[in-house]
Formats: sequence, structure tokens, C-alpha cells
Amino acid sequence: MTLNNSTISLGFTEQQFPAGVHVCQIISDDDERQESLLKFLLTGLKAGERACCFSEQVNETILKEFLGNYGISFNDVIDSGAFIFSRTRDIYFQDNRFDPDKMLAMLKNYHEESEAQGFSAARVIGEMLPEVQNVPGGNRLLEYESRVSLLLEKHPITAVCQYDARQFNGSTIMDILKVHPWMVVRGSVVNNPFYITPEVFLSTEDAKG
Repeated sequence: MTLNNSTISLGFTEQQFPAGVHVCQIISDDDERQESLLKFLLTGLKAGERACCFSEQVNETILKEFLGNYGISFNDVIDSGAFIFSRTRDIYFQDNRFDPDKMLAMLKNYHEESEAQGFSAARVIGEMLPEVQNVPGGNRLLEYESRVSLLLEKHPITAVCQYDARQFNGSTIMDILKVHPWMVVRGSVVNNPFYITPEVFLSTEDAKG
């Protein structure tokens, strides 16, 4: 069985999308962040997708209680490989640095493993921490996000990237939006009018270099 091309639900909106959308969610409220994250994970698991979460804001206790309310055992989905949960720092800042190449390889492997194991699709949601601006490699954040969009064309993981507007300045948030084709506006996912395609964005970055 291979990953299919049918539409999927993100959970926090009634809209349907093809697998592989790359969504930016700018957060300014903790409850909104948690609700979106939990609904995104729940919807994927209920649909037979493989789900992955990188977060410092939720923990095993929250996840166990939430999933248990819907008849899903946290331990079972972890043990089966249907759900992967890690702290953001443990994934994004291995060896106290941000390495886009390592992250992109991890996403590629995640999709290939999900396909080999027969999941109907694969999804990931993660929050980026403001300390990315201060660690080695953090200056490649926008390059990374742009390259994620390219990766998802061949490895259609449904990805939601959460950024806290209270922890990044306005100009940084605008830059982050430029490298995401979709954005969340008042609970709906819309085409991002600020989006710059990877081909254009990365060529511009190469020219700067």
C-alpha cells in the first residue's frame, strides 16, 4: 500500500486539501496553538495517517488525555510508529545548532518510512522557537522553509509550521510568511499573497551569497 492522493483534513478547519500542503500558522494565543495542534494530530491518526509533532508546549500527559477522549491510546500509537512526539529542541537544535540539511533528510526519511509501512498519508506539525535566531545555522531558517516546499512536491507530507508572533518581531514574521505557500487567517487556510516560490527565493539568496 502506498500513500494516496486523496484529500485530507487538517482538523482545525473544515477545508480539504491534497496531502503535502505547507502551512504557516502565526500564533498569538496559547489555547489556539494547542487546539490546532491537537486537532491536527487527532484527525490524522483517525484517518490512518502517520502523525508527527515537535513541541515544547504540549506534553505526554496532555496528549494521553486528549487522544484518550477519542478512544486512541497514546502508548499504542507511539509503540506502533503511527505517532512520533519529540521536544522541539531535541529535533531542531541537535548539537546546539540548526542544520537544514539534516532536517530535510529527516523529513524525506519520515515520508519514505510512512509509505513503506502502509500509512495512508503522513503529516507533521511543529513550532519554531525564537532561539533559532541565536544558534549556529539559524540564519538558514528561511532557506530551510523554502526548501521544505520543494521537498513536499516529491514527498507530500502535510506540514503545519507554528510561529509565535509574541516571540518573533514583525519583520521576521513577514519573512517567514514569504516562504510558506499557505497561511492561517481567522481559522481558515488561505493562499498566501506574500509567498515567494522556492525557485525565486533560493535564487535570490544565492545571488546575495
